[in-house]
Amino acid sequence: MLILIAGPYRSGTNDDPQAMQQNLDNLEAVALPLFRKGHVPIIGEWIALPLIHLAGSTQPGDTAWEEVQYPVAHRILEKCDAVLRIAGASKGADEDVRIAKERGLKIYYRIEDVPDAE
Repeated sequence: MLILIAGPYRSGTNDDPQAMQQNLDNLEAVALPLFRKGHVPIIGEWIALPLIHLAGSTQPGDTAWEEVQYPVAHRILEKCDAVLRIAGASKGADEDVRIAKERGLKIYYRIEDVPDAE
């Protein structure tokens, strides 16, 4: 399965770059375990961050940032089979889960619940 890993990135950071990096590290921490289960993990920021830079963003939440950040995840969801929602408050990740549910995708909340690929 192609699985979107959703969780906090900007949430709760007060836009502190180190805190945002820690959140990205937390998202990435489950990517290799998903891969080892036979799936393809994807994190929206892997695509969004370079595009945000190219769009000319100078700070989180500016116009260029908003143009890219959340729409990337929503477009990725069109191709995904499931979402792994990691812990932590995040309106963006909650919206990803809502959209995924509307599309009938599987939602997992723990890596242990994701089945091995067949």
